[in-house]
Amino acid sequence: MIEFILYVSDQNRSKAFYTNVLQKTPSLDVSGMTEFDLSETCKLGLMPENGIAKILGERLPHPASGNGIPRCELYLFQENAAEVCERAARNGGKMISAMQPRDWGHTVGYVADPDGHVLAFAEKI
Repeated sequence: MIEFILYVSDQNRSKAFYTNVLQKTPSLDVSGMTEFDLSETCKLGLMPENGIAKILGERLPHPASGNGIPRCELYLFQENAAEVCERAARNGGKMISAMQPRDWGHTVGYVADPDGHVLAFAEKI
């Protein structure tokens, strides 16, 4: 199993965003962690910044200090990528780049989630 965990400023806001965008119910939703099954072998986790900050201690900067700074992206293949991309923008995301054919053979749109994490919604051309 692979799990990608995003550090979020507001777990409930992020849970609502990803529930609406992915049209999935969380497989786990407890104080300190929300998880979505993306496939049989991959999960997306949402962990509050203050929770991970307790684990990181003084060794690394508080995750909130990096909000909105693009450092990576979640590249998600979707059957109706354009619809999912628009849904993300309507539900509190920030449109970065509209759906368009890319030179690597995919049609992709980019949206930032409410914490500034970059999401790419893709389909093969």
